Amino acid sequence: MAYLWVGIGSGIGGILRYGAVLWASQALSPNFPYGTLIVNVLGSTLIGCFAAFAMHPDFLMRAEIRLFLLPGLCGGFTTFSAFSLDTLLLARSGEWGKAGINVAVSTALCLAGVCLGYAATGWLRQR
Repeated sequence: MAYLWVGIGSGIGGILRYGAVLWASQALSPNFPYGTLIVNVLGSTLIGCFAAFAMHPDFLMRAEIRLFLLPGLCGGFTTFSAFSLDTLLLARSGEWGKAGINVAVSTALCLAGVCLGYAATGWLRQR
């Protein structure tokens, strides 16, 4: 059942992401990824809000709702939100070094992965 809640949330999040990116590229500029930036910042903000509610002892959030909102909706909207929450939780627990390493390594490896995937696809298309 947990997978179903995550899947439903992810589907909705993905649809919302697509709409937001499409809107931003038409309304703002197709020459800069404003849509992705907006989605990442908004998704990170939302997952922070939802996590704060989910983890607050006075606010009881059912497991199904938590699964739908956190890894589901926010994860489908942007995985950057999950990365941001992970980094915040490390920092809040006093693990500033690990939080910094998470930011640096995630950014570097994700950029390297995009470059590698892009180059590999270009190489395969030429064959």
